[in-house]
Amino acid sequence: MSKSFKLAEVAQHNKQDSCWVILHGKVYDVTNILASHPGGAQVMLRRGGKDTTEDFDSIHPPEAIEALKLNLLGSVESSKLKSDVSKTDQRKSAIDINSLLNLQEIEEAATKVISRKAWGYYFSAADDKFSKNFNTQVYRSILLRPRVFIDCCECDLGTEVLGYKVGLPLFVSPTAMARLGHPSGEAGIAEACRSFDALQIIANNSSLSPEQIVANASPSQIFGWQLYVQLDRGASEAMLKRVNRLDAIKFIILTLDAPVAGKREDDERINFQSNPRGSTSITTHLFAGTDPSITWTETLEWLSRQTQKPIILKGLQDHEDVLMATRYTPLIKAVVLSNHGGRSLDTAPPAVHTLLEIQKYCPHVLDVFDIWVDGGIRRGTDAVKALCLGAKAVGIGRPALWGLGAAGVSGVERTLQILSDEMKTCMRLLGVKTVRDLGPQYVIYSFSLQQSDCVNTRMVEQQIYNGPDLSENPLRGKL
Repeated sequence: MSKSFKLAEVAQHNKQDSCWVILHGKVYDVTNILASHPGGAQVMLRRGGKDTTEDFDSIHPPEAIEALKLNLLGSVESSKLKSDVSKTDQRKSAIDINSLLNLQEIEEAATKVISRKAWGYYFSAADDKFSKNFNTQVYRSILLRPRVFIDCCECDLGTEVLGYKVGLPLFVSPTAMARLGHPSGEAGIAEACRSFDALQIIANNSSLSPEQIVANASPSQIFGWQLYVQLDRGASEAMLKRVNRLDAIKFIILTLDAPVAGKREDDERINFQSNPRGSTSITTHLFAGTDPSITWTETLEWLSRQTQKPIILKGLQDHEDVLMATRYTPLIKAVVLSNHGGRSLDTAPPAVHTLLEIQKYCPHVLDVFDIWVDGGIRRGTDAVKALCLGAKAVGIGRPALWGLGAAGVSGVERTLQILSDEMKTCMRLLGVKTVRDLGPQYVIYSFSLQQSDCVNTRMVEQQIYNGPDLSENPLRGKL
């Protein structure tokens, strides 16, 4: 028979030699795993003797509790447990999500209701946040070139990614710890994407398992799964076996731009304020165990043995690395230009710069495989501009989390609806009916056939890398 504990009794076990925690009304002795905890012993000790359900659920998928079965001691008196309905959830119900007209307003609404810990993790970026802010600002320096006297009654956002039909050229980038912002977590994002037939990339560090996230997907809905290679390759291989069995997951997205964690001060500061004597940021916790020694040859050869699903490389930030990726086709099916939302190396270039760099030094790459981009998309016009410059798909990360934090599934749906509506308005005013018609195109006049570009990038071009052309020798400095 399970033993019952009083809260006062559990509270006494908060030391290095005896550390208990409460999870979902059950008491667990975690003393023997303090030293091996990825985030360090202090993460667990500061919750020792307390109910840590909320912290645990916001970071770990539910299956993680199965690993603690042998540590189960008993239960606590249910009458003493705190209510399942948090003040945050009560306040969320007061938000009229349809009254929010743009992504900035959704972020502001989410900031008012999510926890400080969630805000710190979502909002934070590396160092001075220059790259994070510039990711968005650079789109303001690209001007649109509207055309008139063109029938714009119809507009279709449907497109294909690697042969799969999707309802939008937008995808949700891998965003970890979604349950920090809302209990539905990544499954809530998936439910919203289902309404738009949009691609979702599931984060390696999701707070739900991949099986839970895709459980209610529609037959036409597709997913990718992000991989951070672990020092414990066995752990990565075990997860890949699970992902391989999920038909809804069509791609493996290998993230390359964060072999080590960036210095995200908002995340660090909030965790320090909660426990000045010893605290670990969420970022530090998540990156514990990530392998910083991955290489082109060894890692891709290893990954090719673990899965038959198409492999996409995420986090390329210069034309040399994009050229390097072409050497690994057909294994590599696409690349994602990204600086990790400005969360890794501050002052790294935005995806737009890398896209223009490709056009300058190696435009043939655009015919080798698909180029996707993410980072800084805050308007539908931003997404259209990226598509005009050669991107096949455009990712959003934080906007999905802010939408989820503000109002759960309906908040993510509102985010996608705003972007969709803005994209359609933009395309109509450009005189473009379909996604495939964006970019360089030809307009038929009664007297001639003339080329027409939808964007003017002159202001941005002066910022593009202008060093020696390494396209003939992309291996230089890489091995």
